[in-house]
Amino acid sequence: MQDIRHFVNGAAFEGGSGRFGDVFNPNTGEVESRVQLATAAELDAAVAAAALVQPAWAAVNPQRRARVMFEFKRLVEANMEELALILSSQHGKVIADSKGDIVRGLDVIEFACGIPHALKGEYTEGAGPGIDVYSMRQALGVVAGITPFNFPAMIPMWMFGVAIACGNTFILKPSEKDPGVPVRLAELFMEAGANLGMDLKGVLNVVHGDKAVVDAILANPTISAVSFVGSSDIAQYVYATGTANGKRVQAMGGAKNHGVVLPDADLDQVVKDLSGAAFGSAGERCMALPVVVPVGKATADELRKRMVAEIESLRVGISTDPQAHYGPVVSAAHRDKIADYIRIGEAEGAELVVDGRGFSLQGYEKGFFIGPSLFDNVKKGMRTYQEEIFGPVLQIVRAETFEEALSLPSEHQYGNGVAIFTRDGAAARQFASRVNVGMVGINVPIPVPVAYHTFGGWKRSAFGDTNQHGMEGVKFWTKVKTITSRWPEGAVTGNSFVIPTMA
Repeated sequence: MQDIRHFVNGAAFEGGSGRFGDVFNPNTGEVESRVQLATAAELDAAVAAAALVQPAWAAVNPQRRARVMFEFKRLVEANMEELALILSSQHGKVIADSKGDIVRGLDVIEFACGIPHALKGEYTEGAGPGIDVYSMRQALGVVAGITPFNFPAMIPMWMFGVAIACGNTFILKPSEKDPGVPVRLAELFMEAGANLGMDLKGVLNVVHGDKAVVDAILANPTISAVSFVGSSDIAQYVYATGTANGKRVQAMGGAKNHGVVLPDADLDQVVKDLSGAAFGSAGERCMALPVVVPVGKATADELRKRMVAEIESLRVGISTDPQAHYGPVVSAAHRDKIADYIRIGEAEGAELVVDGRGFSLQGYEKGFFIGPSLFDNVKKGMRTYQEEIFGPVLQIVRAETFEEALSLPSEHQYGNGVAIFTRDGAAARQFASRVNVGMVGINVPIPVPVAYHTFGGWKRSAFGDTNQHGMEGVKFWTKVKTITSRWPEGAVTGNSFVIPTMA
């Protein structure tokens, strides 16, 4: 059985903890490999390697750092098939979705290729007599990212792409459930440097582990900043602990994204959008759309009828099945958790229209599969509405008016994403302006911004003041230094005992 090792200082690193975690193939339910689980000692070795090379890496001019990103992007694209197979075999998402995971990460790498422009400071000539003022952005030092199982390629690249391009060195702690792709990305990053005649040892390091290594990251005094994506409870813990230890922290949490359907919406398109957004990747996305809010009884009844027919057409299969719409969930425990939420929904009084719990795939009976489920008449006080299920379960919450529909996502504890489906521009504009949610889609079911904008939710979906990627990412991974300079001409002037002004 293969052991997945840490990647430190440019090579596989044999940890000394003696602890391992099983890595399953969700399609078969079998253990395919083991992953080493670090202690603080393994983390310290990675941090030491990163700290040693960080000053030299920051001194590399931004254009050369950008060339590394260009070459890394080329190598990832050249190895797309291999990466997608690794990802699907450990996560369970279908190959097409795995490739999408990788491509969305590469979008941010493309943004990082423009880092020379993004790092430009500001300059004011003649701010006072003979005085110029200018600013520069400089790297923080050694930084870290803690990433979830559901996007093992995209989210690491969202983090380390911008951070490294800014001149930082990076410690990545990926999910122990699907660690293969993050390690392969680190290997390709090293190859990118070698192809350009650059030694990138220590610039990108991967340390596997559980809570023990997360706590070590949050306590390590050399790590200046931490980016996290995961559940809200853990995000809040990471933010509170990291900031208490003097670190800059951004911590993205859970979600319960809503799709509001107005009576004038194109229901044919809405049903297709909901199908992909609710059930794609088995619902294991923080930007999935698990709640639909049709406005008016006629809209709700028609939407329900069409969704039942759409669900009946969905194909659940193994990751390598090109006809499958989605594959298994990541673990048996997570499958059972989803099934338990369906049980809770029934007990709360919601109407279970389609029940996916009995699904079994012939020949893969031990796989972690669960069929699509649909609830109707879900009420906002129900636990299954308030909490994130993170599975292929769509809930219909009926609203009588636009105002009621607007209030549902606005008052929910999560505020990651929301969508509205309508042909009415004025209604869409009003909704986008008033809704208390961080990312809004107008006839777009999964409103993940493009890489040169920024990603981040509100309320319990995000902790910290700075979002991911785009210029917000550059701001997070750098600090600003402002210089006020004077080059006197002529005679020396007298002493001044008051605060300088530009008058």
